[in-house]
Amino acid sequence: MTKARTGQTVQREKSADDVAEVQQTVNQLLQKPLTPDSAVQIALANNKGLQASFAELGIAEANLVQAGRLRNPGFSFSRLRGGDDIEIDRSVMFDFIGLLTLPARTGIESRRFEQAKLFAAAQAVQLAADTRRAYFNAVAAQQSVQYAEQVANAAQASAELAQRMSHVGNWSKLDQAREQAFYADATTQLARARHNAVAAREQLTRLLGLWGTAATDYKIPDRLPDLPKAPNEVTDIETRAMQQRLDVQTAKRSTEATASALGLTKATRFINVFEAGYINKSQTGAPRENGYEISLELPIFDWGSARTARAEATYMQAVQRTADTAVRARSEVREAYSAYRTSYDIAKHYRDEVVPLRKRISDEVLLRYNGMLASVFELLTDARSQVGSVNGAIQAQRDFWIAETNLEAAINGNGVGGSTSISSSASGQAQAQD
Repeated sequence: MTKARTGQTVQREKSADDVAEVQQTVNQLLQKPLTPDSAVQIALANNKGLQASFAELGIAEANLVQAGRLRNPGFSFSRLRGGDDIEIDRSVMFDFIGLLTLPARTGIESRRFEQAKLFAAAQAVQLAADTRRAYFNAVAAQQSVQYAEQVANAAQASAELAQRMSHVGNWSKLDQAREQAFYADATTQLARARHNAVAAREQLTRLLGLWGTAATDYKIPDRLPDLPKAPNEVTDIETRAMQQRLDVQTAKRSTEATASALGLTKATRFINVFEAGYINKSQTGAPRENGYEISLELPIFDWGSARTARAEATYMQAVQRTADTAVRARSEVREAYSAYRTSYDIAKHYRDEVVPLRKRISDEVLLRYNGMLASVFELLTDARSQVGSVNGAIQAQRDFWIAETNLEAAINGNGVGGSTSISSSASGQAQAQD
């Protein structure tokens, strides 16, 4: 289930050899710069939280095996002595009702085991989606740091030039203060960008399950992947979500298991203890007596109506939760697809319109500067006006790749788990710079 949805396989670590094999694979992948796929591969193999969730499979499997076994027979022995007479009782008791309900209990635990497998697969698919999002955040944050360093260097040069010109009387105090303020703001933005890059990288490191200086010193690309030529046209996304989403499948299995448990509760509401066995009794001076014994709980005070009502309420609760999960899944996949298409359009607009337009403006200002028709400060002012556009382009490109990841999670996993609203801070920042 995980491979069909992520393209990567998962395995449970059961021995020291498995751990060594995983570590060797991780070390090989870390020798090269990470890609989204290699990051997901490392996370699925090395994340300890995912391995802990796989232990639930072992618990569910043990319950399934236990459901297929009868309760051990009971043996009782008693010896009574009164004077010269000795009485000895021996009995062996078997859980007869357990034998009758063995197929039903096995079926229930089998469905619960299937549900546990769906839950484990959902955890793996969720980890893959979180890792891809963290990867794109880390690359975008590093790319923003590189650009912030260029802006800070340019602002520093502008501030130093303004200070020198102000000292010789060729620049006003007001204009010098403006250049100094921009340099101070650029320094602050650089510090903030560096911390954001560290935070994004550490988030990715946690998902990869890495620790130690050597392991965490992995390499990521300097820039985000290019946009595809065209967005994917996804059809019948609601139908695909109903068929493939793991939370929907888990809810269905849970409802089926609850329905089966309800049927078992109705069948055993009057008889909940029924044991049969062989009895052997011997007494000194008397012939040996053989027979059988049946132990049955009489429904005098408790007729099982409360247990039946509880089972029915539990079943209706499962039905309503399944319906709610389906409604949310349909809504989330529509929202995710809208975010995916909109993010692509915005990123493409930045790539094809906004950034080239800013470059043409910069080229024109540079021509005027070379022709001594514009001052160096006009050239620097134009460079500052590009800050918002470039940052907006980086953010839009990152948002597209995250939106693509969210769409896959909405179709195949457990959903996005939050709003897919597109931030308008980048465009607002660009307008503020203008």
